[in-house]
Amino acid sequence: MEHQQQHPVRLRINGQDREFNVESWVTLLDLLRERAGMTGTKKGCDQGQCGACTVLVDGKRINSCLTLAVMQDGREITTVEGLATGEDLHPLQQAFIDCDAFQCGYCTPGQLCSAVGLINEGQATSRDDVRELMSGNLCRCGAYPQIADAVVKVLDLRDTKKTTEGFTTGAVLS
Repeated sequence: MEHQQQHPVRLRINGQDREFNVESWVTLLDLLRERAGMTGTKKGCDQGQCGACTVLVDGKRINSCLTLAVMQDGREITTVEGLATGEDLHPLQQAFIDCDAFQCGYCTPGQLCSAVGLINEGQATSRDDVRELMSGNLCRCGAYPQIADAVVKVLDLRDTKKTTEGFTTGAVLS
């Protein structure tokens, strides 16, 4: 059997520095799920069309199935497992619970990471903006109204600079 060349990849995943040796064709999604144990990141279509694999790379949302792990060397990756702070849920996680924004839950990790990225981008000023900017994340159960409710709820908190359960929502959420 021919030896496959592996490349060193250093990532900061959910606040922890990690090192891997990967073949050049390994996607970030496969590295996260199979080698880093971050199984909250879901493999949906594996073609960048469903958003189930959405994670944050340096605070920006990407489809992890469409990027190679070696291309993200040195970057900071946040998965759904990294959104909470200890036992304290991220405001979006709490809003998803409060608004019943999930049914089967398969798309929820990607929806949450995409929503955090959307808030970081600062472009959503209305419910319609939220719906448009979240359109790359599919939900087969049809929980779209509740997902939009949850994101709008957190954006409203952010806009009024209220705090909730130790989170300053006037700051960029990441």
